[in-house]
Amino acid sequence: MSNVWIFAGPGGEWGLLSGDAGASSGADASSPAGIAETVFRSLANGKFLSMLTILFGVGLAIQFRSAAKRGQPWPGRYTWRALFLFAEGTVHFVLVFAWDVLMGYAVVALLVAWLLTRSAWAQRVTWIAMGAVHVLAMALLTAATLLASGDGAGGGTGDGTGGGPDADAVALYAEGGYADQVAFRLSHAMVLRAEPVLSFALLVFLFLLGVRLFRAGAFQDDAAGRRIRRRLAGWGLGIGIPVNALAALGGSDFFLLERYGAAPVLAIGYLGLIGMVMDRRRHPGPLASALASVGRTALSCYVLQNLLAMLACYGIGLGLASRWADSGPWWVMGLWAAICLVLVMGASLWLRRFEHGPLESIQKRLLRR
Repeated sequence: MSNVWIFAGPGGEWGLLSGDAGASSGADASSPAGIAETVFRSLANGKFLSMLTILFGVGLAIQFRSAAKRGQPWPGRYTWRALFLFAEGTVHFVLVFAWDVLMGYAVVALLVAWLLTRSAWAQRVTWIAMGAVHVLAMALLTAATLLASGDGAGGGTGDGTGGGPDADAVALYAEGGYADQVAFRLSHAMVLRAEPVLSFALLVFLFLLGVRLFRAGAFQDDAAGRRIRRRLAGWGLGIGIPVNALAALGGSDFFLLERYGAAPVLAIGYLGLIGMVMDRRRHPGPLASALASVGRTALSCYVLQNLLAMLACYGIGLGLASRWADSGPWWVMGLWAAICLVLVMGASLWLRRFEHGPLESIQKRLLRR
């Protein structure tokens, strides 16, 4: 729901640096199309990124516990898993999508894996310190953005650094060849890899939050777990919804605060709400089973969703981003729904024949060696 707007926007991955969160259909904000686009994007922006980060921390805690039960050294083999993730993320960045998250996750995973061997006090202090550093950084950057906007420094330049998409980037993703796009990512790697650096403290905080939630029993099927999930939903939604609404209404000047400040709070509410829904469904139906298949092939689905969006939107494929640039937001939402359908059906069919997803199988084979 977040990435599809990047692919559909003018200038593709580079267009995000124009100061907008991906594409904007240009629809009147008060029209049904404009309202639908605002709600759609606000529901997703930064929330699922934060949820994924928390769940990476949960997975790390599960593997740490498993290694302890087996008497295996830690981080041990997990170091190789993180290094594989970094290598896979690098390939994904170069060949498919400039805003890959896996490289940043791999670096943070190595740090948090080491932190799990430290005392509970050291982990708690790191968790609090990283949260404070991130909040302070987002506040300062947002203040600087507001000051620059007030001074007129945020005017449209068309150079890809604010105010409008770079004309060369628009032409590259609409008409350029695949090799040209790969070369562009490599030549602008320092800028395009800015998000993991900008959000590093947040990633560490959310990883450790996932560890803490797992150890507290937030995912257990018992009374204590259900109580924690209700609290997560109550506090996360109660605080997150109004804060996110205010940040969204503030416009592009509050983009950092919305995506990296308010969104993680609402993501916690999402986790609790999903948990409460699953608590009421004692026997998961076909939809839950299909989504679980996506979860079991998460790495493969993550790469595939971006590959499909690239082929649909860029000039090397169907070129929908330029062909339907003035068609409003509905086609972007439709593309998202179509990709979701492919992923859910594809993962379900794949797991009927294979135990793991394609990239998951490659990872396991390499780690055995």
